[in-house]
Amino acid sequence: MRERMEPGAIVARFAQSWIRLGTFDLLRARGERKLLRTLATYVAEHVYGGWEKLPGKLASPETDRVTVTRGVAKDAVEGEGKDAENRFVRLYREIARRNATTVAAWQAYGFMNGVLNTDNTSILGLSMDYGPFAFMDNFDPSYTPNHDDHMLRYSYRNQPTIIWWNLVRLGEALGEFLGSGARVEDEEFVNQGVRENWADELVQRAENIIDQTGEEYKAVFINEYKRLMTARLGLKSQKPSDFDTLFSEWLDLMEAHELDFNQSFRCLCDLKTADLETGEQREKIAERFFHNDGVAGGEDAARQRIGKWLESWQQRVLEDWGEGKDDERIAAMKCVNPKFVPKGWVLDELIDRVERKHERDVLKTVMNMTLNPFEEKWGVDEQDEERFCADPPKYNRAMQCSCSS
Repeated sequence: MRERMEPGAIVARFAQSWIRLGTFDLLRARGERKLLRTLATYVAEHVYGGWEKLPGKLASPETDRVTVTRGVAKDAVEGEGKDAENRFVRLYREIARRNATTVAAWQAYGFMNGVLNTDNTSILGLSMDYGPFAFMDNFDPSYTPNHDDHMLRYSYRNQPTIIWWNLVRLGEALGEFLGSGARVEDEEFVNQGVRENWADELVQRAENIIDQTGEEYKAVFINEYKRLMTARLGLKSQKPSDFDTLFSEWLDLMEAHELDFNQSFRCLCDLKTADLETGEQREKIAERFFHNDGVAGGEDAARQRIGKWLESWQQRVLEDWGEGKDDERIAAMKCVNPKFVPKGWVLDELIDRVERKHERDVLKTVMNMTLNPFEEKWGVDEQDEERFCADPPKYNRAMQCSCSS
């Protein structure tokens, strides 16, 4: 944790748009409904490139909430009654879908923002806030990199939930537009707002749309999370049993034995199926996942549990790839499992060496590694490169910072 005076710096961040969910929140709080409509229209037409780019109504919401068609005309209203969707509904759903996709990537790669209020949630689903952020060291679902987050509101496990909470706030800000259905273009509604005699209908429709968008958010999130985890584990296909047998058990054993999240995935990349034939082989290889200073929960228990999981993993790999395809699979895995992850201890050392020791070359090294995380070597400072990719020092794991760090 850094709580001291530090040299100042000018930091420039770039994004396609800096409009946040909190931008809509602010206008709602001020009661500026006309400006809310103008902002939503600007987002659709200028940030997203046109109303026709937004997702049309789901064809089979009971069976498929992931697949969408686009190209719906601006003024089209799809569906009837409480299910009627005008263009503002399509905008709301697009924002929700983009954020669902991004949160899935955070969870699959162990990234935590540290602060996720509506003002730090992007309409484009970008990772916007770079204060007390972190990549996971040992897998701990309750970890938060923000030392002021005493309620764990922004912890790893709560990120999907808090983003949806923020999206509900957006739905409330856009509520009258979502619920207006075909009346969205009526001059009276545009200029004066909701008439009392159809206010209940509007509220019911808006609530239904927000609820249905929540189901769509979950479906898109789970679909993308499964896709990413499938790739990270070196599989080419998805089976319904993978979630429990492979994904959940993999995370559970990492938590129980305090294994490094990203290094464990990277370690899998180097395993060959022929080396996992017997229980003895698997338990010996399980030691590769241990920290240099040991493993939590007892080494024997860890060997057995990891070895058992490796047996299930080997079977699925062979099922997908067949015999003799290790090199091809390993190459594919190394394209989605970075060798380098800019963890908190690396950044802390970087700050110390640049600020106190004036070693500015190390900044170039870390920048190069961050921009090219899947490389095997970076050709600058081999000693630093290997150390930054190696087992993190125990005392530097799970660091926390404040918003001003």
